[in-house]
Amino acid sequence: MLAGDSPVDWDQLTTTTIADAPKFFDRDGTIASVMKKEVLSKHRKALMLFGTFHLMHGPADDAVAVASYEKDYPNATFVIADLTFFRADLKGLPRNPFDAWPVPSLVLAKGTWLGALDISHFFPAPIWLDKHCNVINEFPKEDLQTPMANLVDAFLYLGPPELALKEQMPADIVLDADYVKELRRREALIGEPEATTMTQKEQDESIVKGAENPMIDLLQRPDKKVIAAIAQSCLDHKKGSTTPKFK
Repeated sequence: MLAGDSPVDWDQLTTTTIADAPKFFDRDGTIASVMKKEVLSKHRKALMLFGTFHLMHGPADDAVAVASYEKDYPNATFVIADLTFFRADLKGLPRNPFDAWPVPSLVLAKGTWLGALDISHFFPAPIWLDKHCNVINEFPKEDLQTPMANLVDAFLYLGPPELALKEQMPADIVLDADYVKELRRREALIGEPEATTMTQKEQDESIVKGAENPMIDLLQRPDKKVIAAIAQSCLDHKKGSTTPKFK
């Protein structure tokens, strides 16, 4: 078993901003480095368990782990994306176009109608900032011009999306005050918006509320409060603010 996340000495990391975070949290760079050093260069095999956006075949730059190391090790990785957030609102498609599929099912992307669709049909739109600190909640236009078959090799169907469950936070973690305090400190250091916009009581209430319904909210929209915090963090950095604060 290999750890693919960035090595961070949290005792030494005391102040930073969201703009400085890449120096400490180059997740894709670390994943690519570990895979090249411990797996690919030694002709080993590995099962990579990461979010799909770390595993895609493109774009061919250092922003995606697999695309990064594929410059030296092409055709070495078989990428599978799940269909949990697939949008079935395409003209002519039934509410769930996979009703007849066995559970689970694994299908190839290349040469299929799924593989011909763009990324916006498979994942919620990302949140990103432009150079003026405007928060944008949509896919860049270039992403919409690339078929999914160019990014992944197969799709995994695990059942109707409306039955998908989210992982609950264990009670022993929520009740560990020291752990939660340190977790919030780390979130604030890297500019996590909820760490700066929500009090501890509000976070606790959010966890309890989330536990009331174990189903994934497929139509969830970004919280306006969080959106505003992201924009403010960007503006603070432009003004030279370097000390994160959280309630």
